[in-house]
Amino acid sequence: MASLNYNHLRYFWVVAQEGAMTRAARRLNVSQSALSVQLQKLEQQLGVALFDRAGRRLVLTEAGQIALDYANTVFETGEELFDTLKGRSAATHKRLRVGALTTLSRNFQLGFLRPLLARPDVELTVSSGGTRELFARLEERSLDLVLANSPAPLDARSSLRSHLIDAQTVSLVARPGAASSAFDYPAALDGASLVLPGPESEIRRAFDRAMDLAGVTPDVHAEVDDMAMLRLFAREHDGLTLVPPIVVRDELARGDLVEVCQVPGITESFYAIIQNRRFPNPLLSILLAGP
Repeated sequence: MASLNYNHLRYFWVVAQEGAMTRAARRLNVSQSALSVQLQKLEQQLGVALFDRAGRRLVLTEAGQIALDYANTVFETGEELFDTLKGRSAATHKRLRVGALTTLSRNFQLGFLRPLLARPDVELTVSSGGTRELFARLEERSLDLVLANSPAPLDARSSLRSHLIDAQTVSLVARPGAASSAFDYPAALDGASLVLPGPESEIRRAFDRAMDLAGVTPDVHAEVDDMAMLRLFAREHDGLTLVPPIVVRDELARGDLVEVCQVPGITESFYAIIQNRRFPNPLLSILLAGP
């Protein structure tokens, strides 16, 4: 078997960084035609296409993204060689790029990613955003995984796959003494001051339907999309807050908040959404394997 030509790999690495043959050829000080020939040789040796064309831009294929990850490791290792010989040894890292819905519980994110947190060979990058933005980044392979509380839309053309990780109860919580010990759900909510998740939340939609069916009209004191902010409101509000207990886990443990009642029939689901790839990030199997 022929060995890898690292000069070809460096050419590929620069083209992937620049996103265009012209800029890469200028940076490498070679002709564009010579650069194109070297890339073709690398693709022939690997047996896969590394780029697709999008207008004048070159876009990495799935195999190209995998090759880029390895190329980054190869050339970073070269830098580590110099560091090691100078007495500054550095460990090689595996990388997982995670996107999380802005409103998703931080406690859930931490619990889900915990199997990788103690590993010195793993580099985690976690970024937040909206659903559309995160799914677009997953499709273009700049993320390996998206955490959300609803599955990816079912679309025959989409390569996204949703894994249900957990489903947890939703409760009404309050500061100690703010609610009667003999709480009568749902009648006690008629006119009660509530802090609720925002109207686009699946939890909120289910709660509103339950209130409509019961003929109950709460007094909505505040609507909060972000779960971290909802947690702060629950600590300050004199009334009730609708929230998954995982969000206020620490406050419940300390006694700063108490669970007034679990809301029947309402749960929050947590999904790990990945792209169906031929070459998935191997770290995903650790997270998706569950406890």
